[in-house]
Amino acid sequence: MIKHPLVCSLAAVLLVSSVIVAKPAGAQAPVDGASERGLARIGALGEYRIGPEDMLLISVWKNEAMTRTVPVRPDGRISLPLLNDVVAAGLTTLELREVLTKKLAEYIPSPEVSVIVADVRSFKVSVIGEVVRAGRFELKSAATVLDLLALAGGFTTFATRSQIVILRPEGATMKRIPFNYNKLSGEQENFYLRNGDIVLVP
Repeated sequence: MIKHPLVCSLAAVLLVSSVIVAKPAGAQAPVDGASERGLARIGALGEYRIGPEDMLLISVWKNEAMTRTVPVRPDGRISLPLLNDVVAAGLTTLELREVLTKKLAEYIPSPEVSVIVADVRSFKVSVIGEVVRAGRFELKSAATVLDLLALAGGFTTFATRSQIVILRPEGATMKRIPFNYNKLSGEQENFYLRNGDIVLVP
């Protein structure tokens, strides 16, 4: 049966239109408002920086002898074959990757290096004073002041909730950050803690 030329032309136009409109299989779905707010919240914390006691997985492509899991020593360094001691504490994984790539280039042509924090062990904060369980807590992820107070079991009967202080190390000094638990529904922000912070509940 011979089809009319106009019908064939219309079918071709429809086929092309469907190809243009169709979304590629690998395209990402748009991020909804809640997801965007979540990403912004995470980004506000800044990039994670390696610290003492963290466990790092150092991988060098096609080089099993250089691929290993290493601890960050208390002095902030890691030990690797060929490179001996390398400073890791204070760097992001990307920054350490660049350092290792540059150093290994002296021994391996075009090394492909990856750095993964296999186990976070350096993020430690403390809470002392009028809480149920005072102590030092090793955290695995970002935590707010309220998160830490919850880990400590909450306040005792005698706690002065309006005069909590966060002591934050800054070089050789301690910065004092007041925290009023009674004003959390208004002017007081429930902010994220940093490594080494001490929450004092009088």
